[in-house]
Amino acid sequence: FCSSIDKRKMSKDDDDEGMQKLRAPPDFNGPTSERRCTDCLCTLLLVAMWGAMSAVGFYSVNNGDYRVILYPMDYDGNVCGISFNGTDMTDFPFIYYVNNIVGGVCVKECPNLENATDDGLTDIGTLVSFGGIFQAPFAEVDEDFLEVGDYANSPDVRECSEESCYPGFDPTQSWESEGINQGYGYATYLTDTYPILRRCYTNRDVADKLIDLTGQTNLTLFEQVSEGYDFWNNLYGDLWSARKYILGFGFGIALAISFTYAFLLRIPLVLTIMVWGSIFLTIGVFMVGGYFTGQQATKWEAEDPRTQTDRAINLIRIASYILWGIGGLIAFLGCCLRKQIMLALGCVKETSKAILRMPLLVLLPVVQAGGFVVFLVVWLTYAVYLASLGHITVKEFSFFGSPPITVRQYEFDDTVERSAWYLLFCFIWTTQFIIAAGEIIIAMSIAKWYFTRDKSKVGSQTVVASIYDTMYYHLGTAAYGSLILTIIKLFRWFLAKVQEKVKKTENKVAETLLCCCQCCLWCFEKCIRFLNKNAYIQTAIFGTSFCKSAREAFFLILRNAGRIGAITYVSSAVVFVGRLFIASVTTAIAFFVMADKIGDELYNLAGPAIFIFLIAYFVSDMFMNVFDMGIDTVLQCFVADEEMFDGDECYAEGALQNWIDKYEEN
Repeated sequence: FCSSIDKRKMSKDDDDEGMQKLRAPPDFNGPTSERRCTDCLCTLLLVAMWGAMSAVGFYSVNNGDYRVILYPMDYDGNVCGISFNGTDMTDFPFIYYVNNIVGGVCVKECPNLENATDDGLTDIGTLVSFGGIFQAPFAEVDEDFLEVGDYANSPDVRECSEESCYPGFDPTQSWESEGINQGYGYATYLTDTYPILRRCYTNRDVADKLIDLTGQTNLTLFEQVSEGYDFWNNLYGDLWSARKYILGFGFGIALAISFTYAFLLRIPLVLTIMVWGSIFLTIGVFMVGGYFTGQQATKWEAEDPRTQTDRAINLIRIASYILWGIGGLIAFLGCCLRKQIMLALGCVKETSKAILRMPLLVLLPVVQAGGFVVFLVVWLTYAVYLASLGHITVKEFSFFGSPPITVRQYEFDDTVERSAWYLLFCFIWTTQFIIAAGEIIIAMSIAKWYFTRDKSKVGSQTVVASIYDTMYYHLGTAAYGSLILTIIKLFRWFLAKVQEKVKKTENKVAETLLCCCQCCLWCFEKCIRFLNKNAYIQTAIFGTSFCKSAREAFFLILRNAGRIGAITYVSSAVVFVGRLFIASVTTAIAFFVMADKIGDELYNLAGPAIFIFLIAYFVSDMFMNVFDMGIDTVLQCFVADEEMFDGDECYAEGALQNWIDKYEEN
C-alpha cells in the first residue's frame, strides 16, 4: 500500500528540473502523519504473483512426488527406496555407483568393509554390476554381503562373466575389461563406502588402494577421476562430520557476536574504539590466519612420509598468501582513509544515538529472517514438487571402443522449465520485497527520530508505528522498487545461461559482447539499488509514491553529490568492516575449536571453516544493514534539513553539523 504527499508539507520550484532547494512550509514537523496508500497497483501485482505461484505449487504437489528428487535414481530409471514406475525398490533405499557417469544400482545398505576384508577398504574379487554381484575365486566377502535390487526384468541389464569383466581373474586385465572399462562400464569393484543422502560415497583411501591392486603405475584416467570425486567426497564428509559446529558457530555464535557488536555500537562512548578495534582485529585475523595456514603447509611438506598431496599443500600455501594480502590491503586503506573514517564515525554516532532510543530496530532483521524462512519453506516445497514433474530419458554412452551402456536421466519439458523460471522470479521478487519493506521501516523510524526536537519522546513505540505505517500504506512502494531489481536480476541470470551456451561454441566475439552486457547490467543494478534505497527514505519522510520519491531523491543527491557520495562510501566501508569482523572472529573461533575437538576426524578444516564464514557473514549482514540504512537516512535527513532550514531552525544537532562542515573544509 502507498500514500500521496501532503502538499502542505513542502513546496518546490520545478522550473529547472528539480535543481531548486527544498522549501519547508511553516507547519513542517517531521515525517508526514497524513498518509495514503502509494503504488497500489504494485501491491495487487505482488498478491497476484503469490497467487499464481501457489497455483503452480498446488498443481505440482498434486501431480508430483518429492521422493523422485530427494531419493537417488538407478541406471534403469527406478527410484531407490520407493515404488516407482511399476518397480518396487522400497527395501533398497541406497544407491551404489557403478561408473563415473552416475550409473548405479539400488542396494539395501551401503557396504562397510571395516573388519570384512583384510585392508578394510576393498574386495577386488567382488564386482557390483548392473545385473547384481559377480565374484572371483579369491573374493573375501560372501555373495550376499551386499544385497542388490532385482534387475532381471530390466531391458538394459548387463551381467558380468569371467570373459567380460575378469579375464583370467587378473585384476590388471579386469580394469580394462568390457565390464569395468576404466570406470565407464557396467561394473565396478566392491569398496568401503559411507552414506550421505542415500548415496554411497567411496572412502577417501580407496582410490590409492585400487591403483595398487590393479597394477596402475601412471596417473591414469581412473586416478584423475577418482581424485576429482575424492575431493568432493572429502568435502561432503568433512561438512557432515562438522555439521554441528557449522550450524552452531555459523548461526548461534555469529548471532551472539552480532548482537554484542550491534549493542556496543549503540553506545557513543565506545563507538570509536569498537570501529578501530574491528579494523585492527580484522587485519590481525587475516594476518594470523595467513601465518597459521603457512605454518600448516610447511608442516605437511616436512612430513615423511607425506600425508597430504602436493596439490593440497600448494593450495593452503596460496591461501596463506591471499590472507596476508587481504590483511595488508585493509591496513593500507585504513591509513589512507583515516580522516574520512573519523568523519564517517560522526554519522555512525548519530545513527547509534537513534538506535539507542529505538532498540527494537536491532530485532527487525530477525523478523525479516523469520518472514524469509516462512516463504522459503513454502517455495522449496513447490520447487521440489515441480522438479519431480520431469520425465525419464534414456542415454547411451560408449567409451574406449566398448559396447554402449544405457543409463536413465531425469529431464524436463518446456512447461516445467518455464514454471521453474517463474518460481525463480517469485523467489527473487519476494526476497527483495522483504528487504525493501525492512528498509522503509528503518528509514521511517530514523527520520522520525531526526525530525523530533525532543528526542526523549522517541522510543521503540516509534518503530512499532513505523511498521504499521509501512505495512498499511507503503507495501506497494516496496513492491515497486523490488520488482525493478527483480527484472534486472532475472535478466542477468538469463544472460548468464546464454553465456554458458555461447562458451561451448568458442565464439570469442559473442563471449566478449555478452561479458560487456553482463558488466553493464551489474553496474545498472548497483545504481538502481542505490536509487531505490534513497527513494524509500523519501517515501518514509514525505509519504510519496515510488516514482516521485526516486525523482526527489535523485535531485537531492545531485545537489549534494560530493558530500553524500564521500560520506556514504566511507560509512558503508566502516559498516562492511563490521560485517567482516563478525564473520572473521566467528570463523577464527570455530577453526581453533574444530582443530582441537575434531581435527583428526577431518580431511581438511578449510571446507567447514569456509561454510562457517559464509553463514556468519550472512547473519552479520542482516544486523549491520540496520546501521547501513540508518546512516543513509541520517545523511539524507541532514541534507534535506539543511536545505529547508537555516541556523537554529535546523533539526540537526551541533555535532553532526560540525562533522559535515569539517569534511567540506578538507
